[in-house]
Formats: sequence, C-alpha cells, structure tokens
Amino acid sequence: MNFISRARISAIGSYVPERILSNKDLEKMVDTSDEWIVQRTGIRERRIAGEEEYVSDMAVKAVEDLVSRFSVDINEIDLIIVATITPDYITPSVSSVVHGRMNFPETTGVLDLNAACSGFVYALQVANSMITTGQNNKVLVISSEVLSKITDYTDRNTCILFGDGAGAVLVERDNENPGFFAAYYGSQGKSGNKLYCTGLAGKIEKEEAEKVNYLYQDGRAVYTFVIRTVPASVKAMMENSGMTTDEIDWFVPHSANLRMIHSIGEKIGFTPEKTLTSLEYFGNTSSVTIPLALSEAEKAGKLKKGQKILLYGFGGGLTHSGLILEW
Repeated sequence: MNFISRARISAIGSYVPERILSNKDLEKMVDTSDEWIVQRTGIRERRIAGEEEYVSDMAVKAVEDLVSRFSVDINEIDLIIVATITPDYITPSVSSVVHGRMNFPETTGVLDLNAACSGFVYALQVANSMITTGQNNKVLVISSEVLSKITDYTDRNTCILFGDGAGAVLVERDNENPGFFAAYYGSQGKSGNKLYCTGLAGKIEKEEAEKVNYLYQDGRAVYTFVIRTVPASVKAMMENSGMTTDEIDWFVPHSANLRMIHSIGEKIGFTPEKTLTSLEYFGNTSSVTIPLALSEAEKAGKLKKGQKILLYGFGGGLTHSGLILEW
C-alpha cells in the first residue's frame, strides 16, 4: 500500500463540560455500583453537557483552547472538518455553525463526517489527503460529541459508559517533514445494527423530546468485532508501514472499555504503560476519546516532538480506522 503525506499535526486543544457524573451518582440512578463499573469498564467519572450546551458549543471551546495555547491564526485555515454523530442539526453542519460563530473567512470550506468512534482518525486521513493533493494548506479537524443527550439513563448497560467533550487539532502542510506515515481502515456494515441510534442529540423543541430514540449497543457483539478485527488490522498497518511496535512510542486506541484496550494491547505488543486513554475520568466520548487522550497527554508533557504515535478508532458502523503519525 502506497501512502503519501505532506502534512503533520501542529496544534491541539480540547474541552470537557464542568458537570461531573461519577459512578457514585449513577448508583443513585440505576442498579449498579462503583466497583462493578470500574471492574467492567475502567470508568470512574464522565463529563455531562449542560441542558443548553450542544456539540457546536463544545467544538468552539476546543478550538478556542487550541488557538489560545498555540497562537493559531484562524484566518489561515482553509478547511474545517468536524467528526460527530451528535450534531446540533441535520443541516446546517456543525462545521458551518463553528465557522459562523468564530468568524472564519468565507473562503474556508466546511465538512462534517460521521464514522462514529472512528471519526477522528478518518477525519485526519481526509485532512492529510486534502493537503497532500494540494487542495488545502491548513485543515482544522474537530471531534465533538454530546452523547448524554442520546443516552437512556434508565439502562444500566449503556448509561455507565458515555460522556461528552470535544477535541481539535490543526493539520498543516509540511513538505519537508511530513508527520503521517501509514493509514488503514475497514468496516463491517452488515453488523451496523449492533450499535445504532435513530434519534438526534440537537436542539429539539421540548414538546418533541419524547421522539428522541436513545443509543443502542449490543456490547458483546461489538466487543467480539473489535477483538477479532482491530489487532489484525493494526498488524497489517504496521507491515504496510515497514515499522515495528518497538518504533511506536504511544498507542492511542479508542477509549471504549479498559479490558478491551488491554486485550488489544496484549495481542499486538503494547503495554498499558505505552497506551494513552481518556476513559477513566471522561468515559466513552465516541470520536472524541482519541483527541482527548492526546490533548491530556500533551498538557501533561508526555508527548515529545518526534515521537511516533499509533491511533486506532473503532465502533459504530461497524467501522475501524488507524493512523501512524509523528508528533
């Protein structure tokens, strides 16, 4: 597989809502316990958006964090890609809303992408392609999810998992030292009914709220798909890149379930010490788990220039997508 890149990540930002929903809080809502949740998932807390806080609001705040921390000029950004499964509206897109609220130039393009928990990695691949072909120079990639608005808090199997948040990265042209080395993706569309939602998480009138359908997940089926598919796909991507696991400094999988992550790591040779997650205190935030893990690691000083990082997303669709990059 030939892989050409002319791009690299140059800035990162994130945002999570203030409200914390702990396992102790959930004990008062459904038949569960802190011990059971931690043992089964590795999650202790998750952040929950306010009643009037939506995906576009969080996306804007993640971009503002990126802009302020890395002194980014938004007037130089020529494309915005938002990965989400919980948009404010069917149309306009979240990227359009962000564009308008932050006064991007009228020459900046906008695009939303729905690949569920694989969305951020897919969006990075699209950004790299747009830059490598010469179409764009600086692409803003955002993941933002408000899963709490499509979560049934009477269902003990799903409500313990999901949280809200947003992450953003700037991908820009770098012809001399491109930072993307390999990519991989696939899907199992016939199993799409194992993880789905027919409702919207957006700005619905209160009298229509009962029409919202909650997120459904067949946890066992999704777990089986991931364990069978992801390790083999990671190995194939490594072979295509000509790299070995010893050359990878950090493994950053989708933070769905800690036991699942450890099982994947064991199969491909990544220890927990080499794995970055955002699961423990933010829960499963779908497409946001990977950028949130990267942002938290960057703020903690764990990410160093020149380190090799392997990202791998998997989830609804059923989809999966990987990328090897240099920080």
